Amino acid sequence: MFEPRIVCFFCKWCTYAGADLAGTSRKQYPPNGVVVRLNCSGRLDPQHVLWAFREGADGVLIGGCHPGDCHYQDGNYKTMRRAAFLKRVLSDMGIEPERLHLEWISAAEGDKLVNIMGEFVDRVRDLGPLELAHAGGRGNGGAKPADKPAATKKTAAAPESAKGAEKPAARKS
Repeated sequence: MFEPRIVCFFCKWCTYAGADLAGTSRKQYPPNGVVVRLNCSGRLDPQHVLWAFREGADGVLIGGCHPGDCHYQDGNYKTMRRAAFLKRVLSDMGIEPERLHLEWISAAEGDKLVNIMGEFVDRVRDLGPLELAHAGGRGNGGAKPADKPAATKKTAAAPESAKGAEKPAARKS
């Protein structure tokens, strides 16, 4: 049975602390997620999400402080805009936008994290494995491998253009 690989980008102040609460409370949730702790969800660059998909993630879960509760004032509002942008980019790339999920989870909401993680893993499992449309296997983000130049015969002699070349004279002040 297919088990999705999930990369979780969690704010250290809220969602990561909520995951810690769930763990210390001995709550069970799917072990499919690999957590990357960020100082703030606002520090998540769209390239991080695209990198996760390129490197084999089947889904990405972003967790941050509730709007208005960000320790860095407006980081979660930046995250909200970036997530909407990323969903459009993923759609344009042929990746289902449902593979990216943003959730506001505070440090006191360990149960909510358990529920969200279970629901997201189930949703990604239903979508199936992410298959990027590229040749050459995983890791190049959908780019086609570059054509290799034709092999040239190597010679020991320097090219004609380099034989008569001299260094330019130093400029006088």
